[in-house]
Amino acid sequence: MKQLLVEVDDDLARRLDQVAPARTRRRSEFIRRAIMAAIWEIEERATAEAYGRLPDSPDMVFDPTVWDAFAGEDGP
Repeated sequence: MKQLLVEVDDDLARRLDQVAPARTRRRSEFIRRAIMAAIWEIEERATAEAYGRLPDSPDMVFDPTVWDAFAGEDGP
């Protein structure tokens, strides 16, 4: 795992201490999850913008019966 050094202001550090004390491993996990959530949000926005620029055509509709037919060919 790669270690990162991140500087935060005193208020943010105090607030972080309230939800994820430094004495526990909760702080690292909290920060990892916050970073993952932020990245996911950025990626979701980029996907939404891409679909906004080039939406699916109306005739591109998912038909689960077609999927079921393909799944049945090989059999479980």
